[in-house]
Amino acid sequence: METGAQTELIHLYDLDFKDCRSCFACKLRGNTTDGICAFNDDAKPVYEKIMDADGLIIGSPIYYGNLTGETIAFLNRLFFPTMHYENDGAKLLKKKKDCGLIMTMNISEENLQKSPFLPRFEGYGKMLGMFLGSCETLYSCDTYQFTDYSKYYAGMFDEKHKAEQRDKQFPIDLNRAYEMGKKIAGK
Repeated sequence: METGAQTELIHLYDLDFKDCRSCFACKLRGNTTDGICAFNDDAKPVYEKIMDADGLIIGSPIYYGNLTGETIAFLNRLFFPTMHYENDGAKLLKKKKDCGLIMTMNISEENLQKSPFLPRFEGYGKMLGMFLGSCETLYSCDTYQFTDYSKYYAGMFDEKHKAEQRDKQFPIDLNRAYEMGKKIAGK
C-alpha cells in the first residue's frame, strides 16, 4: 500500500469457526484472554492479529437485508471479549483502532436510503466504533452479479443497467474503498 502499511486479506469462508458460545471465559476475573475469544479454532489467530493491528476493514455482501452469517458470527466473537460487565464500561483492548465496514448489495442507492435495513447496517458500523475505536462505512449498491444474466432467474434486473453501473459506479466505489484504506492506514 502506498502508505507503507502492511495488510493481510482474510476470507472468512476459508476459516472453520463458530459463533460465540457464551462460555464467558472472557468475563472470568483474572482471565488472560486480553480481549480475545478464548475458544481455539481458525478464527482465534485472526482475532489476535486484529488486537495487535492499527486498523481493520471488514467487507461483506448483503444477503436478505443483513451481513453474511459468517460476518455476524465473526463480529460477535470479536466484540464480546473486548468488554466486561462492570459499571465502568472498560474496554479490554490493547489499543484502539480505526475501522472500516464495506457492504455490497444488489439494491440501488435510492432504495437503500428508503430501506428498513439501513439502520441495521449503520448499527454494525456504530458497534465497530463502540467496541474498537472508530468506524467509517461504505455502501456499494446496485452491483453487477452475473456475467450473463440470461443464464439465471434474474428477469427483474435490467442487465444493461447493471453493466452500466458496473462500468460507471463500481470504479468510484473501489476508489472510495481504497481511500478508506489509506485513511485508516495513515492514522
